[in-house]
Amino acid sequence: MVVAVDGQEGRNSSASLRKALTLLRVVSELSDNAEGLALNELSQASGLNKSTVLRLAAPLLEENLLDRDHESGRFRLGHGCLQLGQSYVDRLDLRSAANAELRLLMRSVHSTCHLVVLSGEDVVYLDKVEDEATVRMASRVGATMPAYCTAVGKAMLAYSREDVVAPILAKTLHPITPRTITDPEVLRAELAAVRRRGYAIDDRENEPDVRCVAAPIFGHEDTVVAALSVSALSSRMTPRRVREVGQMAVETSLRISAKLGSRRARGRLTAPL
Repeated sequence: MVVAVDGQEGRNSSASLRKALTLLRVVSELSDNAEGLALNELSQASGLNKSTVLRLAAPLLEENLLDRDHESGRFRLGHGCLQLGQSYVDRLDLRSAANAELRLLMRSVHSTCHLVVLSGEDVVYLDKVEDEATVRMASRVGATMPAYCTAVGKAMLAYSREDVVAPILAKTLHPITPRTITDPEVLRAELAAVRRRGYAIDDRENEPDVRCVAAPIFGHEDTVVAALSVSALSSRMTPRRVREVGQMAVETSLRISAKLGSRRARGRLTAPL
C-alpha cells in the first residue's frame, strides 16, 4: 500500500532528507583521508547535534552510503556511493567516447588532460588522464571549480546560450589568483576571443603556476556538452606552446564531437571552430 506524504509529515520528511544529504556532502568534502570524520567533527561541520547526526546516519549506513569504523567510530563514504556514481558515469557516452582521445592527446603533449562538463555556475571534472612523468596536477575526478576562471569553463561558456552565461557574469567574480579575470566585460571579450581562435586559455587564473588550454566538445544537437583541457606548469606551457597545444586540443575535441554525432566536426578536424 502506498501512502501519500503531505502536510507536516511531508515537510518533516523533506527536511530530514536535506539534512541527510548534508551529512553526505560534509563527509565527501571534508573527509580527505582514509580516517574519515569523528562524530563531533561531523556534528560541528553539518550544524546538527550529535543525536540528530546518529539518527540520520542510520539509514545511510544501512544503504552503505556511509560507513562507520567499528573501532574509531569515524564516518566515511560507503561503497554505495561508488555504486551510484559508477552507475551515473556508465550512462555517460561522453566519457567513453572521450577517454581514448584524451589518452592520445596526453601522449602527444606529455601533460595532464581533463574532461569536464558545466553544472550551473561550476565545472565538474569527469575524467583525468595524467602524464605521470611530469608534475602531477591537484585536480581530481568529481571536483568542481568556478567556470569563469577555468579554461574549460570559458570554452563552454563561449558557446553557451545567453541565459547560461548572463547569470554567471551578473555575480561578483572573485579573484582566485591576481590574474583572474573579474571584470564581466573583459570576460565577455575573452569569450569572443575563444570563439575566434577555437580554444580557451587559463593563464594562471585558477592556479598561480599553471596554464591550461581547453576546447569545447559538441553533442549530436551541435550544442556544447563538455570541454577538454591540457594543463601544465607555466614554465612548460609557454605562450608559444599554448598556441601549439591549442590547435591539438581543437583537433581532439572535434574528433570527440564527431563520435557524439556533431555535424560541426565534419570536414573541420584541422581548422579552428
